[in-house]
Parts: sequence; C-alpha cells; structure tokens
Amino acid sequence: MAGCRGSLCCCCRWCCCCGERETRTPEELTILGETQEEEEEILPRKDYESLDYDRCINDPYLEVLETMDNKKGRRYEAVKWMMVFAIGVCTGLVGLFVDFFVRLFTQLKFGVVQTSVEECSQKGCLALSLLELLGFNLTFVFLASILVLIEPVAAGSGIPEIKCYLNGVKVPGIVRLRTLLCKVFGVLFSVAGGLFVGKEGPMIHSGAVVGAGLPQFQSISLRKIQFNFPYFRSDRDKRDFVSAGAAAGVAAAFGAPIGGTLFSLEEGSSFWNQGLTWKVLFCSMSATFTLNFFRSGIQFGSWGSFQLPGLLNFGEFKCSDSDKKCHLWTAMDLGFFVVMGVIGGLLGATFNCLNKRLAKYRMRNVHPKPKLVRVLESLLVSVVSTVVVFMASMVLGECRQMSASGQISNDSSQLQVTSEDVNSSTKTFFCPNDTYNDMATLFFNPQESAILQLFHQDSTFSPVTLALFFALYFLLACWTYGISVPSGLFVPSLLCGAAFGRLVANVLKSYIGLGHIYSGTFALIGAAAFLGGVVRMTISLTVILIESTNEITYGLPIMITLMVAKWTGDFFNKGIYDIHVGLRGVPLLEWETEAEMDKLRASDIMEPNLTYVYPHTRIQSLVSILRTTVHHAFPVVTENRGNEKEFMKGNQLISNNIKFKKSSILTRAGEQRRRSQSMKSYPSSELRNVCDEHLPSEEPAEKEDLLQQMLERRYTPYPNLYPDQSPSEDWTMEERFRPLTFHGLILRSQLVTLLVRGVCYSESQSSASQPRLSYAEMAEDYPRYPDIHDLDLTLLNPRMIVDVTPYMNPAPFTVSPNTHVSQVFNLFRTMGLRHLPVVNAVGEIVGIITRHNLTYEFLQARLRQHYQTI
Repeated sequence: MAGCRGSLCCCCRWCCCCGERETRTPEELTILGETQEEEEEILPRKDYESLDYDRCINDPYLEVLETMDNKKGRRYEAVKWMMVFAIGVCTGLVGLFVDFFVRLFTQLKFGVVQTSVEECSQKGCLALSLLELLGFNLTFVFLASILVLIEPVAAGSGIPEIKCYLNGVKVPGIVRLRTLLCKVFGVLFSVAGGLFVGKEGPMIHSGAVVGAGLPQFQSISLRKIQFNFPYFRSDRDKRDFVSAGAAAGVAAAFGAPIGGTLFSLEEGSSFWNQGLTWKVLFCSMSATFTLNFFRSGIQFGSWGSFQLPGLLNFGEFKCSDSDKKCHLWTAMDLGFFVVMGVIGGLLGATFNCLNKRLAKYRMRNVHPKPKLVRVLESLLVSVVSTVVVFMASMVLGECRQMSASGQISNDSSQLQVTSEDVNSSTKTFFCPNDTYNDMATLFFNPQESAILQLFHQDSTFSPVTLALFFALYFLLACWTYGISVPSGLFVPSLLCGAAFGRLVANVLKSYIGLGHIYSGTFALIGAAAFLGGVVRMTISLTVILIESTNEITYGLPIMITLMVAKWTGDFFNKGIYDIHVGLRGVPLLEWETEAEMDKLRASDIMEPNLTYVYPHTRIQSLVSILRTTVHHAFPVVTENRGNEKEFMKGNQLISNNIKFKKSSILTRAGEQRRRSQSMKSYPSSELRNVCDEHLPSEEPAEKEDLLQQMLERRYTPYPNLYPDQSPSEDWTMEERFRPLTFHGLILRSQLVTLLVRGVCYSESQSSASQPRLSYAEMAEDYPRYPDIHDLDLTLLNPRMIVDVTPYMNPAPFTVSPNTHVSQVFNLFRTMGLRHLPVVNAVGEIVGIITRHNLTYEFLQARLRQHYQTI
C-alpha cells in the first residue's frame, strides 16, 4: 500500500490494482515510448501515426470540385449508400460462414466424444475419450495459432485496435485483406477448439476490415482487383466506412443494429454527424437481416421467416403459465441488482488486473522469444482447458432432476426454438433417467448453449456446481484472453456472469425464501454486471442486451447494473480494451481533458522545433529533409525579416505600437529560450535537440557529383536550401528560430509522390512549366505510399526545384498560442486532425501540435512543469 502513495488499492494474492500514481518525474513522463523500470508502466509510443480526417483542399481537389455539380453530388452520395449496404451484406455473410463451420466442427467434436464417453463409462476407458477430445482441440488451436503467425494483428478480439482506428490512430495492418482471412479462419478454429473465447468480438474486427476494403475498389494484396474510382481513397472516407463496418459486426453478432450504431459512436469515433448515423444504422440493419435470412433458411428451411437475428440468441424470457406468482422482475429486485452491479464491477476489476499482469508477462517472456513459443503457449492453454472441462464434467457434476415445466409449449416460434435448444443440450453423463449432469451441461456444450441453459433451464443448478463453474471459467478465460489466437471476450464474460447471477438467484430462492424470483432475469443481470465490469461499456451494451432479449422491460435494471458495475470498476482500473490499448503504447485520446489541464495553453504543449519547407524548394533539400526526419507533415513557410527598427525612429506612437506587438506576440525563439532556461523543468531529450551543435557546412568542390553531395549531407536538415543557407553554429537563438510566415501544410506522402512522379522545374524555367498531377494520380498509391528510402536518386536532378504550393493544404485548422488546452483538445479530437499548427497574431507559425502532445501522460508532464515554474 505504501507504493501507491495514498491512492486506493485493491490487492489480491497475485497482484494489486491501484489508482493513478504520482511517482514519475516530468522528464520520465515526457520521454514517451519508454518503460519505467520501477513501475513497469508503458508510456505512449511516438511511432504511431494519426489518420488525417481533415480534407486537404489543394488544387487537385479543387479541380474535382469544379467538375462536381448537383447531379454528380447525388450520384456520389448514392454510391456511398450502396457501399454501406454492400458492407452490411458482406459482414453478415462473414458471420454466416463463421457460424456455419463453428457449428459443424463443434457438433462433430462433441458428437464423437459424447458417444465415446457413453461407451467408455461402461467399459472403463474414459482416458481414451479424453485423448479424443484433446486431439480435436489441439488440432484446431494449432491451426488458429499458425494463422496468427502469418498475420500477428489477427490475434485477440481486434476491438482495441478498431477502437484506436476510430479514435484516429493508424494501426499498421489492421484493415488488410490478409488480416481478415486470418481472423475469420482463426476464430473459427479457436472457438471450435474449445478455448474459452467467443466469435462475437472478432466479428467487429472483420466488419471493420470489410468496411475499409470494399469502398477502395482495389486490393493491395490482389493487384488484379483494380477499378478506376479514386474518390473514397482517403482517411476521411475510409474511417467512415470502418465505423459502419464495426457497427455491422456488432449487429451481426448480437442481432442488435441500434446497439451496433451506438457501439461505433461510444467506442471511439471522434467525428460524427447525422448523415453518418443514418449510413451506419442502415449498414447495421443490412448485416442483421442478411445473417437472419440465411441462418433461418439454413437451420429451419423457412426462407424469409427471420427467426435468428444474430450469432448469439438469448431467447425469450417468459414466466411459465402455471406459475402465477412469477414476475420477470419487481421493484424490490432493483436493490439486488445494484449489489450485483457492485460485485460485478469488483470481479471485472480483478479480471482486468490479472489479465494485465499476464499480458505484461507475455510481453517480457513470450513475445521476444521465437514465434514457436507463442504456438506452444496456445497449445498449453488448450491442454489445460480441455482437461479441466473433461474432469469437471465427469467428476464435479451433480445429478439434478429434469423439471417437467422445462417442456414449454408456446405459439411463439422463437420460444419453441429456445425450449428445444435448452432441453436437447442437457447432458446425462453418469446420471439415471430423468436427471442430468449439471456441470457437464455447462462445460460440455457450446458456450451459446450453456448461456441458454442458465437463462432458460427451469431445473435448478447446484450452488456448488455454479460456484465451481464460475471460478474455473473465470481463471481459464482470464488466462486465455491474450494468447496468440483470434479470440473474443463477450461470450465468455456473459457465460461467467450468467453463472454468477444464477448462483445469486439460487441463494435467494433456497436460503432466503424469495419465491417470486425469476432465475433467468438474475442470470441476465449477472451477465450484464460481469461484462460491464470487464469492458466498461454503458450505452451501447445496454441497448445490445435489450435488443438481444427482445424485452424492453429489462432496460431499467440492465442500465442501472451496467452503470454501477462501470463506476465500481473504474475506481480501481480501466476497462480491458483500454488496458490493452495502453499496453500497446497507442496514444489514444479520451473524450475530454481534466479540468486542471486548462491551466496550460497551446504554447505550453506545442513543439517549437520545426522542420519546414519553402514554397519553392530544391529536390536536394527535400530528399535530405525526408530522409533525415520522420515527420509526416511539414509547414510551408517564408521568412519574415522586416526592418521595423527604421519605423520606430522618431515616432513615439508607432514605436509604442510596435513594442506592444512584440511584447504580446509569441515567437519560436522566445518560447525556446524560456523552455531552455531550466534543465530541471525541460526534458533532457528535447534539450539535446536544441543544444546539439551543427557543424558548418563546407562548400563542396565544384567538380564533385551533386548526387553524392545529396547522399553525404543526409544529416544536415537544409543543405543549400533555396533561398537560405544551412544553420550555422554561430547563429543566435533568434537566428536559429527565426520568424516564419505560415502558408500551409504539406504531407510527407504528398512530397514523396511529387518526387516519384518527377514534378519539378529547372531554375531557368518558370514554375508554371512544372507538370501538374490530378487528384486521382495523387491518391493512386493510397494507403501505401512509396517510401523515400526506396526512391531511385539517380533519376532525380538535385538542382531542380519543386513548387509545393498547388499540393499543400493552404487553410488547415490553426490555433493561437493563447488557446487553452481544453479548446485545443476538443478541436483536435472532434475534427479528427493529424497536425494542428500554432500561429501567432501576425501569421507566423510558432509551433505544431500532434496527437502525442495531447495524451494524458504528456499533459501531466507539462502540468508538473507549469507548477514548478510558478
């Protein structure tokens, strides 16, 4: 407890979950991307890029707008609607494919093993049945692990990565076709292999990949798929379609189109409008009814009846007609639901804490080793899970009487389906007639069938069985989430929570005597409490559960339970997806900043040490800048050197006005001098950036090859940069950080495209002679633009000049140096920006703000520096 310095901790035998700690120094916080050994805390890394949601209104884009009229605009909008419909249909078909083969492989596996168990229970050869089950599970899990080795991004549920993408972070390989194939086949094998994972989470990732790929009308992996339609090849359009695809994945998984729309909104999409809401909802509806149509037709032969809305069907909650005292829930039950929410939040926080420890252990001891070790870990988890399931089903179960009221008959076809599934999935291992083995019924079934048992089986489960099942499932699910297989967490959490809720119902019925309690309701509330405590979702999860149950009266108890579970869990740690985002070092932006951050202004958090280009720059300089920096955007500037001292002579009024202007205007040099005054309050890494000595450039021999000059000067930012020379070590702070008039912003990808396509002119020519690129040519290589290091320099003339002004964004969003951090944060996140220039009152750029300047850790570092300088 002393290590937490006063913060509240929740400790168990294996780990402690503490609140925010205040032990890092400002320097340690600011050097992002490194791990502090003392606390083993992972800080946001700087190698993640942001998506550029802001449109670049340059000349090629304006040429497209000039040809756009109302008719073309309507046609363009119609294509968007057709694309979201196609995304929904394809996502539904992906869900159908996964569900069909999971069901096929699972029925094959359980059919063979159950027959063997029934035979061997008489002959005494149960070890052979265990070996058969191990053979099936190990084969499936091995195939799933091999697919993750092919595409490592396919591991896990994919929800943390998609959440990052919707938040505006470009995660490499997350929406590629190869990722989709490995994800779909991998989750199929991992679920069929008996691991405690679900297929619903990966469906969200699969839908997002479909949404990212279809509107591109091309495939990077399959070069033959290429259509001439470049208008959706931008981060802005792609992110909208990914939002629709992720929502369609939720809708297909749970049969919850409205919940899918809210999930896409709640879990990260920073930019949202009414038009996008309609498209996302339409996409979700398309996915739901596509899956419903084909599943209903395949399973029941009644095409067009729409009986199975999602991969996970909760069935209909309804009291038996013979029980007049039964109610789904009463006002008195709300108190129990609140307590269950608190317990669910505590259990979820413990689950997240243990899983975080396991994830850190894997990062230190498993991931650095050969890839085969990851496969062996997955196989080890499979062996342990299989043995536990088999032994628990054979040894720990109790024989319970099959209730006659379980044979419910109702006119509702959906209720008939539920009753049939419940009664047919009971297991009678080692039990006499009219009884069933309660532990085997839960463990020796697909997870969806076990959930239906807990929701709708009128017969009682032993409290001991439910407690043992919950404990075993809790630990094994926690161990499983994070291994190198595609794996979802929704269904395991629902099943674990349903066992907890059913246990509470049994205790209240048997030991307290509350006969009015409906066990299915408590199982549902327990599932919501535990799932809410693990993932910390509120709005979308409430609607998803309501849509899955088809019972609007459950809205209030589910909402109250989820809110209480979230508040309780947030007291100790973050949700499981946020934890894994943090472990990856992704610079995720929250919905808003803390109130005390408004003590900072844009000038406090910006980066004043700029790398910039001039409107007309030599190829030699551009190549040098691109090769010696990793920045993804460069301000386009001209120098501002006025002779204001002449105007100040002899006129006191003008002199006073100019003095006021100078005192109120922030300059790069002034800000840099202020930051450099104190070594204690300035991060050492940035200080070295400023104070490093730059050797003066030597004039090359006239006969020396210009290409060789360009290669040898790769560490000099501006070799012979037109119209100025390279920085000299004799320069003062004002000369090094001279005033720069801001004209626009140009991306690295745009500069490389200009160099690859030879867009330049010679010094003896006019800039009008420079070749022009169209919008389609500029977007042709999206999303994988050429790398500057792959550029053949022998094809370039270093002395040629590039006019970047037609291709830069001349009017990006900018902020004043005096803008408060909350305003900067809201503008950056809401508009989905990638770079935010800081421009003073006279149009001079004094710094630039990126996503990394707005992370919680960076702002905390700047705030501490602010307190130290007061």
